[in-house]
Amino acid sequence: MSKKVYSDRKTKPEKIEQSKAKEIIGLIIYCAIVVAIMFCVIKFVGQRTIVIGDSMNPTLEDGENLITDKITYRFKEPKRFDIIVFPQKANTSKLLIKRIIGMPGETVEIKEGRVYINGFELNETYGNEVMKDEGLAADAITLGPNEYFVLGDNRNNSQDSRFASVGNIQRSDIIGRAWLRIWPLDRVTLLKHQ
Repeated sequence: MSKKVYSDRKTKPEKIEQSKAKEIIGLIIYCAIVVAIMFCVIKFVGQRTIVIGDSMNPTLEDGENLITDKITYRFKEPKRFDIIVFPQKANTSKLLIKRIIGMPGETVEIKEGRVYINGFELNETYGNEVMKDEGLAADAITLGPNEYFVLGDNRNNSQDSRFASVGNIQRSDIIGRAWLRIWPLDRVTLLKHQ
């Protein structure tokens, strides 16, 4: 007569079940960590932005994909000629991309198609076209302590600070600075701001 001996050893099927459960839990934890890292990168470091329209030609073209640097302006203030990304007033889900021309506290005026800052003509190479429509800047605009005046590089085909639909840009509305063109592949490059 054989005695039955108690054993706490698991059978092969039980071991396989435990191994599968550990793998699934590990995969779920891994995926959660990846999602959390991606969220932090998109929220605080950078995001993909698509250029819509021709207002920044020839610097940026319609349909190009950019990475917007969202971290730089946490440590330093925007500079003149930086290309910034901000939401449209009427539709905050639509992002606009323009170049900073006027800085906080400055007076901006457009006369005979040329930009004047504090009464002096701005020396720049971005908007070489003479502007046909001075818009709101036909009269001098004095910027507040946290306001920026922006223009598209394609001045005669740009909705920018000259028009009420865009107006002056508040510092708090700036999402970040256009940093890297990632698409199309033959135009991948870091963007020059100064």
